[in-house]
Amino acid sequence: MKQKIESADVHVALDGHVAVVEMRRPPHNFLDFGMISGLVDAFERLDADPRCRAIVLAAQGRSFCAGGDFASGGPGAPGADNSVAPLYAHAVRLFRTGKPVVAAVQGPAIGGGLGLALVADFRITCPEARFSANFNRLGLHPGFGLSVTLPRLVGAQRAALLLYTGRRIDGDEAAAIGLAEESVRLGAVRERAIALAEEIAISAPIAVASTRKTLRGRLADEVQAATEHEAAEQQLHFATDDFREGVAAMAERRAPDFKGR
Repeated sequence: MKQKIESADVHVALDGHVAVVEMRRPPHNFLDFGMISGLVDAFERLDADPRCRAIVLAAQGRSFCAGGDFASGGPGAPGADNSVAPLYAHAVRLFRTGKPVVAAVQGPAIGGGLGLALVADFRITCPEARFSANFNRLGLHPGFGLSVTLPRLVGAQRAALLLYTGRRIDGDEAAAIGLAEESVRLGAVRERAIALAEEIAISAPIAVASTRKTLRGRLADEVQAATEHEAAEQQLHFATDDFREGVAAMAERRAPDFKGR
């Protein structure tokens, strides 16, 4: 049986035991409180639905999620509400879902978008995708729990390299270092993600949920503690000249000239 639920930014389709939760704010699916709230609502409803045994997190458009739109009214922009704490508090709720999640990363997952991709248990991607924790390149402390989730996946040393440099890696490299499970052709990303979710859904749901809880341990609690620290650090950095320079450099597509103030 198929069931579809529509909202402004998030669409949910349940087919058998697999639900596809799709972000619909193309081309870049920028994160804000509304987008996160829609995802949280979708995940929590599916968590309570016994028909759903696995979730695919997907996106319309060129990007999977390009993070926050700092250049156009996001946190740190003139006149913007600079508090990211409410957004991160909602984001933690995504980590508390009991259903396995497969992310279909068909395009860039940048900044908070990378953090969102790491909510998932698994990631299917493609060579055209780009992954970047670009916060330090913007003059910010990393957010969205990446200080916990990224080292957990790729190791502390490689995570430090990605966080300090903000470098972009493609889908093939992401798969090679353990940031993604598979890199397939662009047109097959969602199909392969659904196939993996269906493979998970064949297993006994009580056993899967129990095993997942054992493997993830206190991950959600660790992310909650991390995001509280990350939000406090970012709040300080929003007031720096370096952050303003980082945003300007990004908008002008040039290398930043940070002064350390």
